[in-house]
Amino acid sequence: MSQTMPTGCLQFERGLRRNRREFLRAGVLGAGAAWGLSLPRLLRAESQGLATRKDTSVIILWMRGGPSHLDMWDMKPDAPAEYRGEFHPVSTRISGIQLSEHLPKTAACLDKWSIIRSMAHRKEDGLADHSSGDQICFTGYPSGRDPSGNVAPSVGSIVKKQLQRLDPTLPAYVMIPRMVPGTNSSYLGAAYRPFETQADPGDPNAAFTVPDLSSPEGLSVSRLGSRMELRGEMDRLRRQVDGSGVMAAMDDFDRQAWSMMTGDRARKAFDFASESAATRERYGIFPNYRSTRVFAGGDAPNWGQRVLLARRLVEAGVRLVTVDCRWWDTHEDNFWSLKNEFLPRWDLAYSALIQDLSDRGLLERTLVVAWGEMGRMPLINTRAGADKPGRDHWPNAMSVAIAGGGAQGGRIVGSTDSKGMVPKDNPKCPQDVLATVYRHLGVDPDVNYVDNSGRPHPVLPCGRPLDELF
Repeated sequence: MSQTMPTGCLQFERGLRRNRREFLRAGVLGAGAAWGLSLPRLLRAESQGLATRKDTSVIILWMRGGPSHLDMWDMKPDAPAEYRGEFHPVSTRISGIQLSEHLPKTAACLDKWSIIRSMAHRKEDGLADHSSGDQICFTGYPSGRDPSGNVAPSVGSIVKKQLQRLDPTLPAYVMIPRMVPGTNSSYLGAAYRPFETQADPGDPNAAFTVPDLSSPEGLSVSRLGSRMELRGEMDRLRRQVDGSGVMAAMDDFDRQAWSMMTGDRARKAFDFASESAATRERYGIFPNYRSTRVFAGGDAPNWGQRVLLARRLVEAGVRLVTVDCRWWDTHEDNFWSLKNEFLPRWDLAYSALIQDLSDRGLLERTLVVAWGEMGRMPLINTRAGADKPGRDHWPNAMSVAIAGGGAQGGRIVGSTDSKGMVPKDNPKCPQDVLATVYRHLGVDPDVNYVDNSGRPHPVLPCGRPLDELF
């Protein structure tokens, strides 16, 4: 990989730290490794890590599909009709800043969050469609030949690698409900994949039950009658692992890994049923939506309940939670879908999260990033008919909402031109968002990790934190 400085992006210094254990991990932790067996290895491998303990967390609200910046965060009321669309801007809590009329609750709490309006993908990262955009936003690196598979580790995998060892009683990296493109661990190995809830707290047709915290070989903690029986199972696993020559012993790392499965802390964090009905309603309870009209983005699940679970997890101490808030791909029927389904759900969930974190004293230590892999094309298309206009993909301009983590609210960073086509001033790239996340969590961005071919790669190829917000 080229070591030259990317255009328009400040490159981090690259301090090379080769680690022979990377090669062992690549062999030991294959794609089929169970997370429960991987955690002890993770703890052993990271016992000499460099991260400093910090009481900080991050929530990524992933709006996959590409939310329309022009119809939400960056409206252009003076643009021609074929660009500005059907919605009207409304005033917010901050004088002089306007948002879409369909985000009234979000507008009312703008003093607690800010908008980056000049975000765009860098030309040197290539054309960003959905999956390649996912890769850039989650890793900082352009995708490979198969954009659905990670070439570089995701932000969550990096966080897990550097910070998991500091608190083995909770997973450092959680995905609600399961991985999306870009969120995998790549050459770091299976130990650094996210813990997936699998179950969806927003599913109206099923009770939310998280599987046993990755207990190996189907062993259910609830079926273990005593600690002696648990010890016997661990002895059996140790003999099995030792016999394979993978590890000589699990010692203290056994205890730390199993404490996550048998302790109360993780179990309580995922105990979604303990939330009151009033709180759940505050975040929004909607039936799962699939368009009965022309394809209008597809699914709009119960995002609010997923977001509420994310709040529970960071309150318990999980470092990074990514929430799947898809699917904003409104090529057709853009305005009907946003007005009737997507924006009402988003308005409730986002505003409830920001206010809830603030009320609980968690907003200062919790950075909330809401974004998707692209914006929407300013020029409206009418392929489905004049009554069902849509907006196509647009990686050349998009908006990102940032809250908490010490970031000031009520600010606008950068701007786009009169039609929302490209950044006009103070352009930013996705790597800048990732740099901000890493700084907040205390992740070392100068570390190089070695891929499966023995080549070192820095955590980020470029990027600088969004200092305008701090």
